[in-house]
Amino acid sequence: MELKKNYKKTQLACYLGFVTQAICANYVPLLFITFHNVYDISFGMLALISSCFFVTQLIVDFLCAGIVDKLGYRACIIAAEITSGLGLAGLAFLPDLLPVPFYGILACVIIYAIGSGLTEVLGSPIIEACPFENKDSMMSLLHSFYCWGWVGVVLCSTVFFTVFGIEHWRIMALIWSVIPFYNIYNFATCPIESLVEDGKSMTMLELFKTKAFWIFIVLMVCAGSSEIAMGQWASAFAESALHVSKTVGDLAGPCGFAVCMGISRLLYGKFGEKVDLTIFMMASGVMCLVCYLIAGLAGAPLAGLIGCALCGFSVGIMWPGSISISSQILPTGGTAMFALLALAGDLGGAVGPAIIGNVSQKAANNLRAGVLAGIGFPIVLVISVLYIRKKYR
Repeated sequence: MELKKNYKKTQLACYLGFVTQAICANYVPLLFITFHNVYDISFGMLALISSCFFVTQLIVDFLCAGIVDKLGYRACIIAAEITSGLGLAGLAFLPDLLPVPFYGILACVIIYAIGSGLTEVLGSPIIEACPFENKDSMMSLLHSFYCWGWVGVVLCSTVFFTVFGIEHWRIMALIWSVIPFYNIYNFATCPIESLVEDGKSMTMLELFKTKAFWIFIVLMVCAGSSEIAMGQWASAFAESALHVSKTVGDLAGPCGFAVCMGISRLLYGKFGEKVDLTIFMMASGVMCLVCYLIAGLAGAPLAGLIGCALCGFSVGIMWPGSISISSQILPTGGTAMFALLALAGDLGGAVGPAIIGNVSQKAANNLRAGVLAGIGFPIVLVISVLYIRKKYR
């Protein structure tokens, strides 16, 4: 008699995978000002760290579209945990071993970005393939763990830095590497199903010939940039532009952003069946635009922090919502579609922070000006969702 498969273990593994992705994406940005002061790394070069992270994920996303189905989900997701752990642990040593610390940081970022990219591509289809009801809600819940991982990164790192000092950030990097190394076991032993039957999923060429697919690509670029541009610079923005302490800046900036984003995804996960996803996403896009304007234009630090935090709520549904809409309209998109959508999101993640960093540098290191430069992405997102709503409703 065949034993009943424990898909709760698959859930746990994917949840921890998204927590690991949050660590990879958000630990180093907490140290931007520290790197700027200690290693004399300019804001433009700091922006390159975020861009390099997301460009690496972008390359991994593209490669996954062709190789994951051949190698199998399990082997690839285990490789994701291994590279994530190695990259995080390497932060404790490599920057100080190389003549130019910036290159050491960049090398570690590239290593764990490979794991983060694999997790991003594989986590969603692994959950989608499990025999759960209410797939949209499950997808939103899965992506909420990225937010809670982000909150954990900020809170735990802030407490650690407050107690032991920011100069011990290398030890914190080693501590964070324990999570992906532990999760290797979970992915090695949990049940993993195929998303689409062999031979029935769309090829990359078929996706490229589908008009709707290109709208989804635009949607994901805007979703990724709207979310990640503010998220990556929230800590530095609070410290530099709003002139608050690092502790207050991290708690009210990236932590507030992540909490609000997690709440947004949890609410949709619970009440998603009662809400029109396209209406929710358009309202979120408008709210995101308003939050960017408040953060960039508000004279009072408190107003700027509120705008930064509420931006997290506004972007919460954008990424998982875009994936859900794509899955509904193109149900046979398969791994290739998930990989290319992740690629588009990472493209936005690479472009958005780079725009803020470089505009800030050209404006005499004025991060307010950089934040205002990012308002175009939520505007395009709203227009794209409106088109999808009218065309495919």
